Amino acid sequence: MSSFLASTTPRRGFLGRLAAAAATVGLSSAVPSSLAAETPAGEASMDAALDAWFGKIKGKHKIVFDTPEPNSGMAAIWPRVYLDTMKANYPGEATAVIILRHAGIPLAMNDALWAKYNLGEMFAIKSGDAPATKNPYAKITNLPLPGLGITELLNAGVLVGACDVALTVYSSGAAQKMGMAPDAVKKEWVAGLFPGVQVVPSGVLGVARAQELGCAYCFAG
Repeated sequence: MSSFLASTTPRRGFLGRLAAAAATVGLSSAVPSSLAAETPAGEASMDAALDAWFGKIKGKHKIVFDTPEPNSGMAAIWPRVYLDTMKANYPGEATAVIILRHAGIPLAMNDALWAKYNLGEMFAIKSGDAPATKNPYAKITNLPLPGLGITELLNAGVLVGACDVALTVYSSGAAQKMGMAPDAVKKEWVAGLFPGVQVVPSGVLGVARAQELGCAYCFAG
């Protein structure tokens, strides 16, 4: 669990902030009828861009990496391992999807956000003995495998989604700590996601929808 939750945001405070965020992103205690029943894999949502992004999940082999924690950047490594070993052993097109939710969202953020909002400290991610001041998982070069890191995976066609609820909750916490407007901070966080990252309504929706579309599940956090 990140230090942000463990120290500055006790469980009750986090849940309270989550409830407030739910209202912000249009969630409610009543489940919309469109989500209450099982949704056929081919049924469209009310967001054409979201449907288009999920529509990129194609091929014989498909997997989703569920990432609620940074976990030493495993979500920036395992998709490359999956794609390379699948290609070497089983024929057919393969698609890898990464869903960054909860404390996994900073993996998708650029260095400017890491520096300004002290994301290394917020999410307990270190560079050596000190909190990281830039994203160590954008491009990983200290392992004997090419193409590692979120930006490298995006360039290779891996689908990366970031949870809108988590973005709302954590940016609100950062705004409160720094005396800034929550809406402005969230807007900046969304703008600071790596090009190609798709904001999904929630991380759990992203993981579930990918599975509905045929992805195998892998816990990466």
